[in-house]
Amino acid sequence: MARRGAAALALALALALLAVALAGVGARGAALEDPDYSVQEIWSREPYHARPNPEPEPEPFSPPLPAGDGEEERQPRPSQHRPPKKASKPKKAPKKKLAPETSPPGKNSNRKGVRSKSSEKAASDDHSIPVARDDVREGCPPLGLETLKITDFQLHASTSKRYGLGAHRGRLNIQAGINENDFYDGAWCAGRNDLHQWIEVDARRLTKFTGVITQGRNSLWLSDWVTSYKVMVSNDSHTWATVKNGSGDMIFEGNSEKEIPVLNELPVPVVARYIRINPQSWFENGSICMRMEILGCPLPDPNNYYHRRNEMTTTDDLDFKHHNYKEMRQLMKVVNEMCPNITRIYNIGKSHQGLKLYAVEISDHPGEHEVGEPEFHYIAGAHGNEVLGRELLLLLVHFLCQEYLARNPRIVFLVEETRIHILPSLNPDGYEKAYEGGSELGGWSLGRWTHDGIDINNNFPDLNTLLWEAEDRPNSPRKVPNHYIAIPEWFLSENATVAVETRAVIAWMEKIPFVLGGNLQGGELVVAYPYDMVRSLWKTQEHTPTPDDHVFRWLAYSYASTHRLMTDARRRVCHTEDFQKEDGTVNGASWHTVAGSLNDFSYLHTNCFELSIYVGCDKYPHESQLPEEWENNRESLIVFMEQVHRGIKGLVRDLHGKGIPNAVISVEGVNHDIRTGPIEEQRVDS
Repeated sequence: MARRGAAALALALALALLAVALAGVGARGAALEDPDYSVQEIWSREPYHARPNPEPEPEPFSPPLPAGDGEEERQPRPSQHRPPKKASKPKKAPKKKLAPETSPPGKNSNRKGVRSKSSEKAASDDHSIPVARDDVREGCPPLGLETLKITDFQLHASTSKRYGLGAHRGRLNIQAGINENDFYDGAWCAGRNDLHQWIEVDARRLTKFTGVITQGRNSLWLSDWVTSYKVMVSNDSHTWATVKNGSGDMIFEGNSEKEIPVLNELPVPVVARYIRINPQSWFENGSICMRMEILGCPLPDPNNYYHRRNEMTTTDDLDFKHHNYKEMRQLMKVVNEMCPNITRIYNIGKSHQGLKLYAVEISDHPGEHEVGEPEFHYIAGAHGNEVLGRELLLLLVHFLCQEYLARNPRIVFLVEETRIHILPSLNPDGYEKAYEGGSELGGWSLGRWTHDGIDINNNFPDLNTLLWEAEDRPNSPRKVPNHYIAIPEWFLSENATVAVETRAVIAWMEKIPFVLGGNLQGGELVVAYPYDMVRSLWKTQEHTPTPDDHVFRWLAYSYASTHRLMTDARRRVCHTEDFQKEDGTVNGASWHTVAGSLNDFSYLHTNCFELSIYVGCDKYPHESQLPEEWENNRESLIVFMEQVHRGIKGLVRDLHGKGIPNAVISVEGVNHDIRTGPIEEQRVDS
């Protein structure tokens, strides 16, 4: 496949990447439009490597503590550390609100979703209920059932059908295994169907509870969900009080199917340590099964051991929020104005809805391919609802700019010796749909696909089958090379089911000679390397390595081993898969087969080694979790970029010192070649 300009090459040799760089590429994308956007924030330029620990902030006003057991809990306590405050303008309130009296407890006060009709405003006359009667309602973030911040030991239930349906599985958006076996099933399910069943959360500290989100059971075969429930609270797990609606117990409306989350806000915030959900009715043809998330604000208690162990803050002065399309462009513009000499904003095409696919280039000579300087890219948002990768890349763009200005030697070397391209949102149409649903109310799949219903993750041409059929054809000369395999003609036709976003990425990768790349995804904690498609027919899982398997394993491990959680043997699995046997990495085909993946296409059609990086169990974490997720991934994001400089670099020249275009380079024992790119102009040093 022809390329414009000279290309950097990648190839495996004894745990190394070979980058063969030729003459310059004049790859200049379109400049960022809409220059009238105002500056979003004033960024701090204090260097990351020189920042001191933040000073404790003054203790904020806290609501009155409840009467009852636990006198030691009554003592005033200093405040816990909080994430850095944002300097951005407050987001405008949406036209559709979940409740008129308070901001919704989701991200950026823009969450929409299913909210129970029964959660009308009500006052409690029962003074035995530990309630905090503030004049202003407060929206609180999730406690962390979905993100696993709440451990299995904090979840308890009256009964369960079996271990795989125990209380520890009652987490919002948790996914069942294919076989729904006794270890990994898709909800908590009570052992009996009666009004005495319950599931509870021990917050391990006094907490102001403000709401409950519920789902039914994740199952391919069964239909189980709770249609109504009561909420109970306690300070000691022995004496329980039911949330009231006037003088009677309040009944909250639950789910009407098994996947769409339903939010119920408590009529008045309740302060307690324990919260219990007591199902009152359920789908008539099903069982008592549910997944849930609790919304609550922990009260200050730095002496609490469990809180201190799980607390994570960051000193990086970044914009920890979820950015919609307009805000993403504003942030890019701010970074470009901060670092105009090392950044360039361009777009690689448009989405189905006409939104531009913006990328940020970071280099000491933006817009130019320099001889001997490898090209690297990060991509996020192929699935629009996997939002964490998008925000991590926006944070990374700003972080690199800040640290370059602070002359951090590590970042200066990376910027000056690498041409970095960052594409934060490949599927902006899907993201906007997920953004409307919000962090907790979007469910597991809202916004996953493009506007025309295509999954970009497996929308690339299947080149694996072409290669393997040629290799398996006996007594026949090879008609398909083992690299730079041409895209089939049917795929290039206008009638092919190919997303415009997919075509844009292919054109981008053919234009720029990438050496290494990572696409960020969500819903798991693992790094997957090719092949992603099984070679054997009729198998859904089979270890299928590439000829450069040892290099891919190293690249995957370089990210996983520097992540705060991926290689932690003590951590709980996200859903059903335990990736610790390979230190947080997995061969994609041995996990689940995917035909037409970006990883396989990149390896077989270009010189780029591509991996899929799953950055978190929660696809769409609440924005209060972004500082911690940044700390989890920051070092890994940098280390993985640095791997582009491993191996051998050089120029391919003829006897007269001129570059050789389309030269095929082979390594003995590796059945995968690479080649140099075509040259428009070649300048050779004398």
